[in-house]
Amino acid sequence: MRIAWIGKKSPFCGNVTYSREITNALLDRGHQVSFLHFAQEDSAPDSWPNCPEVSLPFIYKSQVYTIPTFKATKVLVQSLRRIKPDIVHASLTLSPLDFVLPEICDQLNLPLIATFHTPFAGKGAKLLSGTQLLAYQLYAPFLDNYDHVIVFSQIQRELMSRLGVREENIAVIPNGVDTLKYSPGSSNVKAEFKADRLFVYQGRIAPEKNVEALLRAWKQAEMQPGSKLLIVGNGPLKASLEPFYGSEYGIIWLGFIANEDRRVEILRGGDVFILPSVVEGLSLSLLEAMSCGLACLATDVGADGEVLEKGAGIILNTKTVRAQLRTLLPLFQDHPELTTLLGQKARQRVLERYTLSNNITHLEELYTKVAEQRRLQLSRLA
Repeated sequence: MRIAWIGKKSPFCGNVTYSREITNALLDRGHQVSFLHFAQEDSAPDSWPNCPEVSLPFIYKSQVYTIPTFKATKVLVQSLRRIKPDIVHASLTLSPLDFVLPEICDQLNLPLIATFHTPFAGKGAKLLSGTQLLAYQLYAPFLDNYDHVIVFSQIQRELMSRLGVREENIAVIPNGVDTLKYSPGSSNVKAEFKADRLFVYQGRIAPEKNVEALLRAWKQAEMQPGSKLLIVGNGPLKASLEPFYGSEYGIIWLGFIANEDRRVEILRGGDVFILPSVVEGLSLSLLEAMSCGLACLATDVGADGEVLEKGAGIILNTKTVRAQLRTLLPLFQDHPELTTLLGQKARQRVLERYTLSNNITHLEELYTKVAEQRRLQLSRLA
């Protein structure tokens, strides 16, 4: 099948990881993929994707949203006419181009699927004001014009349905992780950081990730010298937090790590993974940690609580996350048998529900279904 993938290569965020993993897996299954993304025409090629690329010009882009140039729409239309894909899949980048894609693809008689990533609060909670709320309110009417919309959990499906997207047009296909790559294994990371017990946070250092709650809980828990907390990632709050939570408390800031083998090595060496976010979609970092066999603690936001339910991990309440962590961190420090058991359950949960292989199979089935529906529509019009 010929697939035109509209996604993101930079700056690094969950959307980038999603596009990389899915497009590489589709290529491995023999599909022809063209990758369209916002980039400067003279930008240096990256190691992925291993397929034809199209640069869509932009004025500004960040981890949250992108502003294309006026020329971007013309480049997109010309590229789709040249590629002649069987399916167009947009991993939505929060860009004005997202709103005109249905009209473009309708004019070109191309079936169109979207993946909607925007994080949201937990079950029964209100969306945060600001970017998340605005995105859901803005996108819902337009998403109903896509042939199908992919979300990561049943909770998100219900939310989109309440906002006006037809339920039959919403498919739940959770994020998936490569369980061979992300798997338990040997690691020298504990020796490297002189740690007896290793706790890990991996993600953006941004307000929605609530990292300060973890840092304050760690400091207040007065962890033993042999316990270390690795903070992996960059973000707008890093500069203001790092000076107050440093190595004197056993906290080690590693910054953003681009090398995937190094990230796997860190996870394999870890005992506990902590994600204290106040909003999420479905965290790939959480799934990667679970797949590597770490005991996982995460807040009940987005689909993360659903991932950890029924004993696959510890689900934290966003309103009391610091107090809970202050109690739980010493517990996980002093009881390695508990982390071992939870790590085994986390790995098993990923194998049962969140493998990349199953993700791609469900995606292929959806592609076939949507392409066939489009063919039937065209035959009726003929």
